[in-house]
Amino acid sequence: MTVNTETTYEVVCRLDQIEREGGVTALVGGEAVAVIRTFDDQVHALSNYDPYSRASVLARGIVGTRTVDGEDVPFVASPMHKQAFDLRTGQCLDDPTVTVATYDVRVVDGVVEVGPRRA
Repeated sequence: MTVNTETTYEVVCRLDQIEREGGVTALVGGEAVAVIRTFDDQVHALSNYDPYSRASVLARGIVGTRTVDGEDVPFVASPMHKQAFDLRTGQCLDDPTVTVATYDVRVVDGVVEVGPRRA
């Protein structure tokens, strides 16, 4: 029996098409995904769905960093009600009981690719 360990990534756009501290929305595997670029050119992917406003708006949120327990945490704040979500984990920084899905993401030769949803 052969097991395929190859992970499928979908091309979203070129990195330079995403503004620093901005985001774009992409349909990946049938899901609306917010692809966010931070000021230092890190790229993160999480669900575009804001569980508080019940709208697909996180790609249009405010991107920044917040110090949590002495660590700088990159986040996106919903443009609707301003809840902040950790870009690395999807956890809401204002309510740790709420989390949005995150996705694997990579940049290959200047092209942003989004992979599967993280567990």
